[in-house]
Amino acid sequence: MMEMTTFYELIAEMPDGTMQSMKEYEGYVVVVVNTASKCGFTGQFKELQQLYEDYRDQKFVVLGFPSDNFNNQEFDSMDETLAFCERNYGVSFPMFAKVNVKGEGASPLFSFLTDQKKGLLTDGIKWNFTKFLIDRKGNVVDRFAPQTSPDKMREAIDKIIQ
Repeated sequence: MMEMTTFYELIAEMPDGTMQSMKEYEGYVVVVVNTASKCGFTGQFKELQQLYEDYRDQKFVVLGFPSDNFNNQEFDSMDETLAFCERNYGVSFPMFAKVNVKGEGASPLFSFLTDQKKGLLTDGIKWNFTKFLIDRKGNVVDRFAPQTSPDKMREAIDKIIQ
């Protein structure tokens, strides 16, 4: 397998089954987050949406990746997931198809992210709402724990968004 060198070389599946190249976000500041609709951290959707609204005019995007890897906290149906996020949190940032974020079956995207930025206690993803910050050149510059409020990411975003 070819070694990935930047975020832009990756692709991910959209909810409709089409494949989306991360190259589409070249030049953007990107937050990638693994989400779950029935998690104690689900309220972070509101803050993630606020970040998206506050910064999107500066080529900033949040990319949500629903995952059912932790205690079955995601709906079985993508339609349910998308409707839940929109109805309860006004989510308008791009949401992708459900992915595995850990273990042998982890998506290449999350394998890449966790290779670039190790966690405090684990190399992989240990829970929902782990957040990765990617600069305009496709470098993974920071990783935020599930319990870190998206609002607490603003300082790191401000440093690289210029």
